[in-house]
Amino acid sequence: MAFVRAERLTEISRRGYPRLAPDLVVEVLSPDDRPGDVLAKIGQWMESGVRLVWVLDPDAEKVRVHRPDGSLDLPGATDELDGEDVLPGFRCPVPDLLTPGW
Repeated sequence: MAFVRAERLTEISRRGYPRLAPDLVVEVLSPDDRPGDVLAKIGQWMESGVRLVWVLDPDAEKVRVHRPDGSLDLPGATDELDGEDVLPGFRCPVPDLLTPGW
């Protein structure tokens, strides 16, 4: 999933692929994802200007929060993710992201 703040939507042309990085990327891991490949993707996103990456691992019931400054948070099962300065005011309990709603 990718999120772009509303004020940046004017940077997206009506044709072709947008030439901007999303503000937030959410990566949901599958059992076949390899850690090195995921870290490489995160690095590419950060280099392109993504400001926040959430990596959700439903099988391990874990979340990792990556930032461009290299900081990493590992919120616990009872914690909440927040949108920080990327999505101010947004909060979501970690279990709500890891538990299927079907």
